[in-house]
This record gives sequence, structure tokens and C-alpha cells, in this order.
Amino acid sequence: MTGTISERIWNAKYRWREGDAIRDLSIEDTWHRIARTLASREKDGDRESEFYSVLENFAFLPGGRILAGAGTHHRVTLFNCFVMGTIEDSLAGIFDSLKQGAITMQQGGGVGYDFSTLRPCGMPAKSVGMIASGPVSFMKIWDSMCGTILSTGARRGAMMATLRCDHPDILDFIEAKQNGSSLRHFNLSVLATDDFVQAVRAGSKWPLVFGGKVFRRVQAAALWERIMRAAYSCAEPGIIFIDRVRRADNLAYCETISATNPCGEIPLPPYGACDLGSINLTRFIAAPFTEKASVDLAGIARTAGIAVRMLDNVYDLSRFPLPEQRRVARSSRRLGLGITGLADALVMLGIHYGSMAARKTAHDIMKAIKEAAYLASIELAREKGPFPLFKPAYLKSEFVGSLPEEIRQDIARYGIRNSHLTAIAPTGTISLLADNISSGLEPIYALEFERSIRQADGRLDAVRVADYAFRLFREKMGENAPLSPAFATADAVSPEEQLLMQAALQQHVDNAISKTVNVSECFDFDSFASLYDRAFELGLKGCTAFRPNPVTGQVLVEKPHCCSSEREPD
Repeated sequence: MTGTISERIWNAKYRWREGDAIRDLSIEDTWHRIARTLASREKDGDRESEFYSVLENFAFLPGGRILAGAGTHHRVTLFNCFVMGTIEDSLAGIFDSLKQGAITMQQGGGVGYDFSTLRPCGMPAKSVGMIASGPVSFMKIWDSMCGTILSTGARRGAMMATLRCDHPDILDFIEAKQNGSSLRHFNLSVLATDDFVQAVRAGSKWPLVFGGKVFRRVQAAALWERIMRAAYSCAEPGIIFIDRVRRADNLAYCETISATNPCGEIPLPPYGACDLGSINLTRFIAAPFTEKASVDLAGIARTAGIAVRMLDNVYDLSRFPLPEQRRVARSSRRLGLGITGLADALVMLGIHYGSMAARKTAHDIMKAIKEAAYLASIELAREKGPFPLFKPAYLKSEFVGSLPEEIRQDIARYGIRNSHLTAIAPTGTISLLADNISSGLEPIYALEFERSIRQADGRLDAVRVADYAFRLFREKMGENAPLSPAFATADAVSPEEQLLMQAALQQHVDNAISKTVNVSECFDFDSFASLYDRAFELGLKGCTAFRPNPVTGQVLVEKPHCCSSEREPD
């Protein structure tokens, strides 16, 4: 094991135990367990050693549920997160959905819900002679359920709640977390349509509608400002540009998306699942901190191809909490292969995160992963068959239409095994496991800092940690060597540069990207609000910005908040 933080994370979250018996005696045992289990679905070839080769030294990091559950025989799911079924607008339907969410969370899955189907507060429910209490009131029941499930010792989970920007209760939803005590187990996101964004810009009125009835009209700009004020004061709600998400969906011809997994990187249809994994870019940098430093794009592409096969096998190995989840998930076999350690890799290359060179490097890396992943999935389709929902219309989708012509020709000829292949997740915990590399696409948080880590017995331990690239630099260059300008921590990367990096990567991501734009506490409101306008202009699928505030505190401080390390999907 490479360091104290890695060992603590492994021991607390991913080491296989059965009662008092410890089955994984070392991290190598964990890698062998995962490789052996995923290879059991293969008919020929020595896939176990191939799978082990990319797990070794944390080059490829499967999602946390795979790390913790594969090969353990525990009654858990290997999928990190789900979007649950459409909530029926009736008391029976609401509590059926609540039960399904509880069952899913008990087995280790985070959940996403669209609450837009529930009638607004004050609307009569004529069949039973009652008045509706509105979606936010029922969200509080979900929040209590989540807290109860967690109190039983189940893995800490997370929930995403979305609401349409034209729902009559949108203001209640926007301000639901302002007091700092409500809905602490939820992330909130507004489904913002293109029409709404245009109404904001045009200064026109915006109808709030349910069941085809216009309840009232509000100034679109005023509603947008309320969203921005809430986000400024407590970091929520986030924004999902839902029309863009739907247009870019590879399966737009057969599904409608209204929600995402808890951290937003996988938009999913009702009962959809996310199957995640990340390539650790720090393991593909040759001659770090020297003038000869370079990226091994061929090695990254090779790893991506193997990772696709590994993640695809999860569909045939995993338990599903609900039969509906099994049916929907296996019909598309969605994958979310992404990256982590980007900021550290850039430092190792001598490139400042905020530079054009950094965006070009990230773009090239993600392009290589995308193309290798699609080619691997085509090969799997030739061997095992395409995903069941595959139709010729798949080739007409926006993202698939942007692929190289030879890949499109092969899809037309052979089909493809997985409907979607790329996503960038937060990877907070698995990045700690991999020796505290920088998380996902985020800038380095700090070169050294104190982190609270929840142990297997529930205790929080304060651990002093140092960034991986910073420690490696000291090991190679000496304790007194001056740091290069490439050592840019989050406070030295502007919000605009963060958005530009997200946009550079989004071109090669068919799902979405979980990214929090971090700003300082003194960042003014107008500049904060402009970030969301800029995100829309850059073609992003959503935006979340975090400003330190009295409600949620600082990033990486252990509080019962969705953005803490305890709410990450891995």
C-alpha cells in the first residue's frame, strides 16, 4: 500500500470482510478478487491477468460499488447509482416509489428522482377530497427515509431531486435548503429548458404549469435570480440544461430523461443505472517534472479498451435491487468511463491547469478514451451482440454523428454493445484510495491539508494528507526544490478557466460531467450568476458552483451535506 491515506480508505471502504474474518489480506487481494470476478463472464482468453494489469497500481479505478462488492457474495449492487421510476401522482404511487428507493439505498445504490410529476401545493385532489401538499413536502419523507437507512449502518448514500423550471412549486424547491437543516441527504437541480433561458434573456414572463393548466405567470428573470441567490447562499440548486441533455442523448429515439444520478454525471431514464470507472492519468505520465515529460496516449487507450470490457461484465454479474432496474439497465448497458488525477497529471507535465495547453492536453486524452471505448464496445457487439435497444436511429444521434467516420461505419456494420461509454465522475474517495491524486477533472484542492475520513466503525479520523503530485515532486526533486508555476491549486484557477476545462472535455463525453466550479467567499453575486450563463453558452449540460457559506461551510469539511466526501458516489 502506497500511503497511510490509501490504507485507511481501503480498510474502511473496500476491504472484503465476512464478519470477523478478513478475506482481503492486501490490496493485491482486492485487485485479484475484482479481476477474477469480472473475468468469470468471459468464455475464452486469460482475461483475469489482463484485468489485473489495469487494476494494478490503481491505473484503472472501477466505481466504488465494484471495488467493495465484486466477488464478495454480499447482497449488494455493483452499480453506484440509479434514477428511480416515474413517481405516480397519488399517495399509493408516492409511497411505492419511496419503498423502491429505500430498497435500492439499502443495497448500496444512490438514487435520483424527478419530482415534477407531483401536483403543486394547494391543488385539490378531488378523488379523495384533499388538498395536495406539494413535491417538497414529500421530499422531506424521502430525506427522513435516507437518514433512517444510514442509521442502520448501510453505506452512506445520496439522492438527487430534480424539478422542472415551470412547475408551480419551483420557488419552494429552490429555497428548500436555505435554512441549513432540511433535505440534507438531497442534491437539488432545476431542469432548465432552452425556452426558459431565452425567456430570462428576453425579460419576458414565464408560465408555471401543471397538468396543462397555467397556475400563474412570473418574470423569468426574477425566477432565475431567485435560483442564483439560493445557489449563492447555500450552493444549491444546481442547473441541468435539460433540453441539451435530451438532444445529446444517444438514445433520444427511445427514452426521455428527466433526472440524473446524485452527482449529475449520468443522465438516466426511469430505472436506469450507472456503471462507473475512471482512468488514473497520473499513471500514464512519462518522465514527470522534466522537459521530456509526456502523456502515454497509447497506454491510456489500451486501458480504456480493457476497462470497457470489465464494466460491461458488471451488467451480468451484479444484483439489481429491483427487477425494473435490471430490465432497463441491461437494455442499454450504459457505461461511464472517465478520468481522474487530471490536475496532478498536468502538474507532472509542467502545464498550468488554467492554460490553453492544459485544455488541449485534456481534450486529446478524452478523445483517445472516447475513441478507444467506442471501438472496444463495437468489438464486444461483434462477440456478444449489441445492446437490446440498438436501432439504426442510434447513428443519427447528435453525439454518435460526431464520431470519426470509420467508427460510425463499424457501428452500422456490427452494432455496439453499450449505448453510452464516457462520463466524468467526482471520484473523491477512490482518488484518496489511489494515494490522494487530484479528484476527477478538478484542480488540486491544496498541496497539504487535513481530511476527515470515516472509518469502518463509523468514527471520523482527522488525517493530514498531501497531494500526490506534490509528494512525488518532493521525492524526485528534493525538499528544497522550488515548485514550478504548474502547481496551481483551486484558488489559483479562475472560474472561467474551470468552465473552459469542462467544455474541452464535454466534447468527448456522451453522458455528462460532474464538476463544481469553486469560487471564493468574497466572489460577488453578479459574477457568480454569470457563471451559469457562461456554462450555457459553452454548451455544457449543467452547472454547479460552490461558494463557502454559513449553510454548508467549506468544501472537504465533514458536515452532513451532499457535497462532502460522504456524499460522493464512489
